[in-house]
Amino acid sequence: MTETKLDTASAKPPGTTSGPGLLGRWGAFMAGRTRAVIGIWLLVLIALGAAAPSVFTSLAGAGWQANGSESVRARELAQQHFGGNSSAAVQVVIHSDTATIGDPAMVRVVEQATAVFAGDERIGQVIAPQPGFTISPDGHTGIVIAGANASTDDMVKAVDEHKAALTALSKDGIEVYPTGASALWSDFNVANHDAMIQAEMLSWPVTLAIMVLAFGSLVAAGLPLLLTLAGLVASAGGLVLLNQITPISVWAMNFAMMFALALGIDYALFLVARFRDALARTGDPRAAVAETMDTAGKAVLLSGLTVLVSLSAVLIVPAPAVRTMAVGIMLAVVFVLAATLTMLPAVLGALGTKVNAAALPYARRQQHRSPVFARWGQILHKHPWPLAAVALAILIGLAAPVFGLKTAMPSIAVVPTDAPVRQGYELIAEQMGPGAPGMLSIITPTADAAATETIARASDGIVMLTPPQPAADGADLVMMQAMPAVDPSAPQMAEILDRLRADLPADAVVGGAAAENLDLQQALDDYLPIVVAIILVLGFVLLLIALQAPLIAALGTLVSLLSTAAAFGVAKLIFQDGHGAELLGFTPQGFLDGWGPVFFFAMIFAIAMDYTVFLLATAKEHYERTGDPHAALLDGLAHSGRVIFAAAAVMVAVFFTFALADPLPPKEMGIILGVAVLLDALLVRLVLLPVILRLTGHAAWWSPAWLTRVLPTISFAHH
Repeated sequence: MTETKLDTASAKPPGTTSGPGLLGRWGAFMAGRTRAVIGIWLLVLIALGAAAPSVFTSLAGAGWQANGSESVRARELAQQHFGGNSSAAVQVVIHSDTATIGDPAMVRVVEQATAVFAGDERIGQVIAPQPGFTISPDGHTGIVIAGANASTDDMVKAVDEHKAALTALSKDGIEVYPTGASALWSDFNVANHDAMIQAEMLSWPVTLAIMVLAFGSLVAAGLPLLLTLAGLVASAGGLVLLNQITPISVWAMNFAMMFALALGIDYALFLVARFRDALARTGDPRAAVAETMDTAGKAVLLSGLTVLVSLSAVLIVPAPAVRTMAVGIMLAVVFVLAATLTMLPAVLGALGTKVNAAALPYARRQQHRSPVFARWGQILHKHPWPLAAVALAILIGLAAPVFGLKTAMPSIAVVPTDAPVRQGYELIAEQMGPGAPGMLSIITPTADAAATETIARASDGIVMLTPPQPAADGADLVMMQAMPAVDPSAPQMAEILDRLRADLPADAVVGGAAAENLDLQQALDDYLPIVVAIILVLGFVLLLIALQAPLIAALGTLVSLLSTAAAFGVAKLIFQDGHGAELLGFTPQGFLDGWGPVFFFAMIFAIAMDYTVFLLATAKEHYERTGDPHAALLDGLAHSGRVIFAAAAVMVAVFFTFALADPLPPKEMGIILGVAVLLDALLVRLVLLPVILRLTGHAAWWSPAWLTRVLPTISFAHH
């Protein structure tokens, strides 16, 4: 088989081929071995599905740290030399309005709380409430500190196991709440998991309804959901197995669930629509599968690679939770892509004309080439400038607020008000001062103890400092706890930490939960431009390889930035400024969660490039066939517009169901991604990109001879 490239912008069609290409032959091979393919997938799903039910209990609950940072070093020193009195320690708040911490009833509860941790090897030294440090000035509140003798992930699991026993101690006017960073992630992960499951349950019926409307056939509509379900089960089991090698954040599964649903439906939509068209013309299921894989299959494969490449850029961020979220999505994409390229062609080949079974009346007259989008293409061809100006004005107007976007790590406000960790946090702040929940740990060599104590006491923003405490194992180190004057999530906290670190002796390290959050935020800010640059460059390279046309590859990459910027502009208006907060049911923090820009940029750009590949691959196919840029524009829209519109509708529905979640981070994720897809599909892919094709004409598909020789031969035409 030989395939010929377009070497210039000439109007001549490329050479013909004697048969299907590699993917076409692969599709025909799958279609001819349906039982074997389905059998293999069943074995894979049974093997991985056995592990899948434990995914939320097996995966890691922490990992929100900047590896190599000063705060992480401080935590490691505290766990090694100070009985685990670190940011990962469990704090048990014991409060009574009537009794003081020395009363017999309170002493009994302190003893019972201490006994809960007995025999747990993950717990280090348990410290009873100490006057002047962990007992409030009025004596009505005390804190039992259970030191961390294990990883942050294991400490979250320890809280998972013990918090019911601890909260059960609340009685007779005495309140008991586990709090601290480990308890925060324990409670938040539960709330986040419940929100994700609720959103998934809401999104499935909505998705099915959109699929039925898009395909007009119950059988065709069910195929994307079958594909997605396979991807979900396989990725869930895969994450559990991967967690045995390296800790994987439970958030990885949350994002994997969402992306598997959205992308699985996207890919299946594209292939099933193309298969139905090919089947109607050829009448031969295997030939129709071969044509589908030769054309739409290539676009899906390149789209999947683009998504994987975009998300891989996040792996350079030195934060375990952020990295493993990317790994979770990538694993889901790999399984969905594998199912799309193996299971789907096998099922389509077996179904044949039955793919149209249980069709609605209007669907029997439905053509793959949409007359509606063909007319829309004609309108864009006749009036490119006004329509492009309107789309640009909307996108630029929505993107403008992004320049005032602020980011920070989540505050206690992201946890439900009735969660024990929040109740304990608020009690500590009320009884001991706003900075008490964000105590800073200062660890320094014994020789520098006096100087460190003097500087820390005089440091602006520090309102209380405990006396130096010698290391429990005799190491030449001391620890002090410093109370800031402000809440841990206040903007001034960063200034207090930076000033303290700058003034203390060189060998002193400052840590604590608040310091870990600030160090992580700084790492995310530092890596954001690097991640963005990598994604843009790799996205352009993949588009260039796919389309063999540098101009449209560059412009396709650049316009993807518009929908991304607009989505973050909307995020600033909603989550930072609070517009619509009452309607959406949340209290704005005054900033966007710090991991959002890095992670959401990768996700949004991946989705945007997904639609770019679908549209431009279809247009390239028709340009290769006709050599006419006008025909490429019209037929590209006519053949892909309905699919892009339906896929975007599904994605928006899926993402916006997450906006109904109570916890703030899933709400941010749902709204930002939903807005991004909505703007990208309607204004970028269905307006700006076709207008660019209209205005550039033959130049859109031109490639210099030297580049043509360098790039691999990829043709989207099926002859």
